[in-house]
Amino acid sequence: MGCSASKCCSQLKCSLCSNGCLCLGQTSDSSRESRGKSSRGRGKTDSTGSDDSSDDLGEDDDALNQMCTTRESTVGISRLSRVSSQFLPPDGSRKVQVPLGNYYLRYSYLSQRGYYPESLDKPNQDSYCIHTPFGTSPDDHFFGVFDGHGEYGAQCSQFVKRRLCENLLRDNRFRTDAVLALHAAFVATNLQLHADNLDDSMSGTTAITILVRGKTIYVANTGDSRAVIAEKRGDDIVAVDLSIDQTPYRFDELERVKACGARVLTLDQIEGLKNPDVQCWGTEESDDGDPPRLWVQNGMYPGTAFTRSIGDSVAESIGVIADPEIFVLDLNSKNPFFVLASDGVFEFLSSQTVVDMISKYKDPRDACAEIVAESYRLWLQYETRTDDITIILVHINGLTDMESTQTVTKVSLQPPQQVVGLAGSESPLTVSSNTNNQRSRHDLSCTRLRALESSLEDGQLWVPPSPSHRKTWEEQAHIERVLHDHFLFRKLTDSQCHVILDCMQRVEVKPGDIVVQQGGEGDCFYVVGSGEYEVLAIQEEDGKEITKVLHRYTADKLSSFGELALMHNKPLQASVRAVTSGTLWALKREDFRGILMSEFSSIPSLKLLRSVELFTRFTVLQLTQLAESLVEVSFADGQTIVDKNDDVSALYVIQRGRVRLILAADQMNSDTWDLVSAQTKQAQSSQQNDNYVVEIDEGGHFGEWALIGETISFTAIAVGDVTCSTIAKEKFDTIVGPLPKLSQADARIKESLVTKKNVADDDFPFRRVQLYDLVGGMENVHICC
Repeated sequence: MGCSASKCCSQLKCSLCSNGCLCLGQTSDSSRESRGKSSRGRGKTDSTGSDDSSDDLGEDDDALNQMCTTRESTVGISRLSRVSSQFLPPDGSRKVQVPLGNYYLRYSYLSQRGYYPESLDKPNQDSYCIHTPFGTSPDDHFFGVFDGHGEYGAQCSQFVKRRLCENLLRDNRFRTDAVLALHAAFVATNLQLHADNLDDSMSGTTAITILVRGKTIYVANTGDSRAVIAEKRGDDIVAVDLSIDQTPYRFDELERVKACGARVLTLDQIEGLKNPDVQCWGTEESDDGDPPRLWVQNGMYPGTAFTRSIGDSVAESIGVIADPEIFVLDLNSKNPFFVLASDGVFEFLSSQTVVDMISKYKDPRDACAEIVAESYRLWLQYETRTDDITIILVHINGLTDMESTQTVTKVSLQPPQQVVGLAGSESPLTVSSNTNNQRSRHDLSCTRLRALESSLEDGQLWVPPSPSHRKTWEEQAHIERVLHDHFLFRKLTDSQCHVILDCMQRVEVKPGDIVVQQGGEGDCFYVVGSGEYEVLAIQEEDGKEITKVLHRYTADKLSSFGELALMHNKPLQASVRAVTSGTLWALKREDFRGILMSEFSSIPSLKLLRSVELFTRFTVLQLTQLAESLVEVSFADGQTIVDKNDDVSALYVIQRGRVRLILAADQMNSDTWDLVSAQTKQAQSSQQNDNYVVEIDEGGHFGEWALIGETISFTAIAVGDVTCSTIAKEKFDTIVGPLPKLSQADARIKESLVTKKNVADDDFPFRRVQLYDLVGGMENVHICC
């Protein structure tokens, strides 16, 4: 988040700081004196750490890159501190006109502090700025996301977001050559951070910025945050990356930092778990949470996973530079929106996934909330913590075509100067096949795997609190309807939703009760059960603070509020007051996080899969990938689960209830019977007319023969209410690869099966085969992790 409530806008009493405020010049750097560089006091710093005034840069700073203070830049810098005009309106997004193109931008933003179990009070090191307009021209608009890192990363990102904007406006080339001004501003800000009392030796920030000037945008990137623009191509909306992640995965960046003396190794290599002389990393999507990092020759520092940043004076000695890569793009009507986000978003979401998610929403605020929530969920699924997550989304509305084609230009300001023009609407990624952005990571980290293995071994599960508030079936149905399409709960399983229902507590209110207070720290999500509630906010209008009613919540509208409180404890945007008596259902943050953070959602699935003999030799990673693909389905008593005429190839594991299998005797032989009956936890089996009937208890399974390519015709019927977890063969094959059919297994497996020639039909129900023998025949089969 750009700044906390204690750091900004106190004189305006604005509660919008829960989403990060837009003040560049009014955020303190938190007691710089205690963190000063005792050996390097080159900068000129005021006693409060505030950077409000236009002459704060000092004499040395004015000499940098021929920067000069003009009336226009002074007016522009003064505008940076006028925070009130930047507040988002009640609907959560803001419009700004761009006269030169006769179109307007509609934007929103969200910044989510990371969850660090070992450091619960760690500040949000992300910050961002939005200036509409930027400077004195109504055609200039500026957006930036800054991802701090290191002990003083939060202070570094705040410092850079202020000084970068000031330096850009002060540059006398800003109006005539935005590219040169952007490059100079990045370099100058880096030097100013080195000179300041703020210790940036092992701390710094990445920066991704977009300057909109009329119909042209200028993208400047230092680090591994990312900018993406959407492009309409027929019926599709395609993600076009506007920046290239600057990490050791890029061959050009890797060779550059190595030439500067950097050792590039993963943590496993540093710790001696892997050979340091062999490049063990491939792509970011398969790095297992252990990316290549930069180290000095004879030390285990600084360990940065990026090759460019602002600050990081120690890393600068081994090639980590602040020089931005700059791309220039002319907008047209095929571009519906662009987005800037920190790497907390793109760690597990690809650029295309982000664009697809945004395309579902008309209001950019709703899209921001969806992306932050999904990023947060994925971090907790694949890691034991989350990163800070920040996003700015800008819709482009009303722009008419300039030309039939669109060109992205990459500008290099390092000798020799090079300008690369890309035909059509190609992405900057096509500049070099070696500089492609990597797709999002989808493997569990080593830390997460160790936690899972420990939980499987110890059998320890997170235990949800006992239901303290019983609900009628009507109340449960109402809550389920509210949660069904909510972005925070959409991807939870039925079992998880049942736990959430149990955790929700009844809150009775009377007219006039304040449920949540603007500026306070909420820790609950509320579903409106009955009654009417109004949303109140104190806003500034014509220099005065007034209280406005922004919205009303009622049960018949399936209303809910407070979802962001489930993720962070930042000040609330508005108050909610009861108009009538009513009932609310409250879900505490600790319970919601407990469900996501614990192994509740994965351990039972892993145990289910391990109960299938075929999977007993699979690794935890393989089982986890399969568990993520399980689909939970429920059936009523007597309902047909699988019909003999259905073309179904899937494994079913019975979580609850009993299932009756009916198989035609004339299609059975000993081999197929062995496959059907092995390890299925039969309750009973019998022969009825011309069919074999097998009943399978809870914890049993059926259909696994389909995973090895065998086809058996059967009917499966629910006995009582039944819940199954199922995975289709097609999905199974994409995860672990196809398993061999029986006919392709080795001789030892074939000999373990009894053939029809040697055994009478009546013996079939008493034959058994251990399916893990099939795995013994898979020693030469490649299993993809």
